[in-house]
Amino acid sequence: MPIKIAIAGASGRMGAELIKAVAADPAFTLTLAFEQAGHASIDTTAADGKTLIQAEPMLGEVATDVLIDFTAPVATLQFAQICRAQKTAMVIGSTGFDEQQLQQLKQAGEDIPILFAQNMSIGVNALYRIAAYAAQILKAGRLGGGYDIEISEEHHRHKKDAPSGTALRLGQEVAQASGSNFDEDAVFARHGADALRGEHDIGFSVVRGGDIVGTHRVQFSGSGEQIEITHRSASRANYVAGALRAAKFVAHATPQFYNGIDAILASEA
Repeated sequence: MPIKIAIAGASGRMGAELIKAVAADPAFTLTLAFEQAGHASIDTTAADGKTLIQAEPMLGEVATDVLIDFTAPVATLQFAQICRAQKTAMVIGSTGFDEQQLQQLKQAGEDIPILFAQNMSIGVNALYRIAAYAAQILKAGRLGGGYDIEISEEHHRHKKDAPSGTALRLGQEVAQASGSNFDEDAVFARHGADALRGEHDIGFSVVRGGDIVGTHRVQFSGSGEQIEITHRSASRANYVAGALRAAKFVAHATPQFYNGIDAILASEA
């Protein structure tokens, strides 16, 4: 039986790409594409050319195995309560959650499978590990090897949160690998006449412009050399592919909050 999929934010960039991908994959059937109540796209045709976009209250009325959500934290938390009541699994690619909001998702994960990832790309998840390994080899940050750590990211002009969830995860991975304290060492702004780099800074810089899909870079700068590790997304196809792999996983997973796609990779090994 095909996995019954609902997609939030159906008229958005990711929503539209997800709808087209679900329609093309026989492992799935699209049961609901929806937007927030009052949205201009409601009752218009979704990206698959046949499904009508409906209002979000329909999520609690249509039988669905998995909700794929790339919207925003406040909306995601509302969806999580509906899915929890309906026993619908979730794949969450929304970013910008604070710790309290993540705790609410973890509580919902006591009753339904929820896979949350700041980035669904397999390549980005490889970047996390590669960057952490490089930090260990170079003895960067507080390990005392003399390599400074900087993280930069670029996204389209419409992205709201900054730095991106992916950049923050990169910083956390590198901080742990380098013996640093992320909360103490992360620096998100430099400005003015006295903005000298601190000895253990993990610096972040952000670009927003045009239709940039997503670029993330970790830079280790030592005496006489620089090492840069970069992931660049040319399209949203890699995020879509990861989200559909996640949907196949949570459709048959036990209730739990899965943080990242490691669980998917382990299940496929």
